[in-house]
Amino acid sequence: MEINLGHSAVTKEIYLDNAATTKVLPSVCEYMVKVMSDDFGNPSSLHMKGFTAEQYIKEAKKSIASVLKVDAKEIVFTSGGTESNNMAIIGGAMANQRRGRHLITTSIEHASVYNPFIWLEEQGFEVTYLPVDDQGTVSLEALKKALRDDTILVSVMAVNNEIGTIQPLDKIGQMIKEKNPDILFHVDAIQGFGKIEIYPSKLHVDLLSVSGHKLHGPKGVGFLYIRDKVKVRPLILGGGQQKDMRSGTENVPGIAGLGEAVRQIFKDFSVKQKNLYGLREKFVDGLSQLEGVKVNGFAHRTEGEETYHGAAPHVISVSFDNIRAEVLLHALEERGIYVSSGSACSSNHPAISGTLKAIGVEKKYLDATIRFSLCYDTTEEDIMTCLEVLKALLPMLRRFTRGGRR
Repeated sequence: MEINLGHSAVTKEIYLDNAATTKVLPSVCEYMVKVMSDDFGNPSSLHMKGFTAEQYIKEAKKSIASVLKVDAKEIVFTSGGTESNNMAIIGGAMANQRRGRHLITTSIEHASVYNPFIWLEEQGFEVTYLPVDDQGTVSLEALKKALRDDTILVSVMAVNNEIGTIQPLDKIGQMIKEKNPDILFHVDAIQGFGKIEIYPSKLHVDLLSVSGHKLHGPKGVGFLYIRDKVKVRPLILGGGQQKDMRSGTENVPGIAGLGEAVRQIFKDFSVKQKNLYGLREKFVDGLSQLEGVKVNGFAHRTEGEETYHGAAPHVISVSFDNIRAEVLLHALEERGIYVSSGSACSSNHPAISGTLKAIGVEKKYLDATIRFSLCYDTTEEDIMTCLEVLKALLPMLRRFTRGGRR
């Protein structure tokens, strides 16, 4: 592979921003085209075209339910992760407020979780924001102290979208239910689903949010798992589709594509996950050889680590001495390597990462951190090429910084 470290890009694009979005699988594209071209009926119609469209929805529910080991009737399709999180948090809080108005979340949640809690505070709810340690793990002691008789909902993300920390969901769920089985436990699994094993019943999870475009499915579609008997107030009212939980004509091509993506991603899942962890280890090892480089969160997956705690296989947050993240991002882009300087959902409103602040990252690194995120199509060649480019780029960019051209 030819690499010119002056101005031209690598001959092959290397996409390492999969935590922002993933490339749609070819089989997903083909499946969706078939639905849009041939089986385009409204699933609420009583004729055969409607029946056929409805079958795609049922098949997608069945595929998702099989992976999660839940009942298909507990799956509600949405427009994506943001809507799923809003439905779970706002809908869950509003439906259960007679039991109490105290809510709990963490200090490192995604904006689609954090902002609904801010809104709920404006409506008179009380919210406790749990601290995390320097690796981004929620304090279980703080959670234990925060749980009260009037607590009605706790929301904790499965995998942090910026630093890749997997939370100890099993311990969190157990602690919540020991305090009160009626407290709702919501998990934002948007970065976790398709990367780690998540079984709601095992983890005591009542509500689980997922987005299609994070696992090689289409954008604009996701789902919310709602455990049977859990009360959630609908946020979208209309024709009563999906048993009144989410009105509006279903996005059948998107739902079908999401179902196909789930089927493909979870084929030989353990093998894929092991390979992805292997690539992550090689990348982190290579980064550790570079001067002035610091990996945030869990640097490595520890042998014997509990299933639901540690480092996710695909997200690596890296801080660089004396280099602004935006400068390095564009320098890599010029060479055909695509990365992120933080959460893509916040990219239109640049701000210092609350997650990096929460884990105690030094002030000098707050605008000097890049997120590399892998997928199952990432190759060892991609990783080694990126490391080679970084090895050449970093000294050059630091010379510019020292020369006052930052």
